[in-house]
Amino acid sequence: MSYLTERRLEEKERRRIEILDAAEAVASIVGIEAMTMDQVAKKARLSRALLYVYFGDKSDLLTAVCTRALEVLEARFSAAAASRELGIDKVEACGRSYVAFAAEFPVRFEALALFEAHLPNIDQDPGYMACLTASDAVQRTLVAAIEVGQRDGSIRAEAGAPGLIGFTLWGLMHGLIQIGSHKSGHLERDGISPQDLIENGFRLALQGLSPTGASR
Repeated sequence: MSYLTERRLEEKERRRIEILDAAEAVASIVGIEAMTMDQVAKKARLSRALLYVYFGDKSDLLTAVCTRALEVLEARFSAAAASRELGIDKVEACGRSYVAFAAEFPVRFEALALFEAHLPNIDQDPGYMACLTASDAVQRTLVAAIEVGQRDGSIRAEAGAPGLIGFTLWGLMHGLIQIGSHKSGHLERDGISPQDLIENGFRLALQGLSPTGASR
């Protein structure tokens, strides 16, 4: 690869990252659904025409935001799992890293939730395939932790297949985070904080996975 070609590719990637940053900045103010391509172009200081060179439409841009979010999440899951010995502790660490991710990157969490609800045509969307690959990597990291737990005895084999457990835990924690974020008023009327909800979710999940069912 020539020096000039390499510089052009670096510039293209830099511009692409700037657009994604701009999209997240706009969405943090108006929300993912209300965000427009015009707003993103203005924030990124680009012409609308140049923005469409990088991303064909808002769905394409949203998919790229989700892919970047999932890549960050996978790196955090891997680091969290590596920091623990027992499988059940690896699983808990992954779950807590997901909660921390949602708190640190609320726009990316919102994008992932919206993306799951409006899936594009897989066969005609290469961007979606890249996002799916990133999602699979996150799931594999969690499943690997579950498999370690079933081998070392910290997670009971009767809890189910590792893949099924992984999706179940993801659904549980994802839902609790959303409830804590969007229904905090309902919780407060019952004297429950979002953190109480999350911690109770961890307690129930870990008791369900533990061979003894004991609270951890």
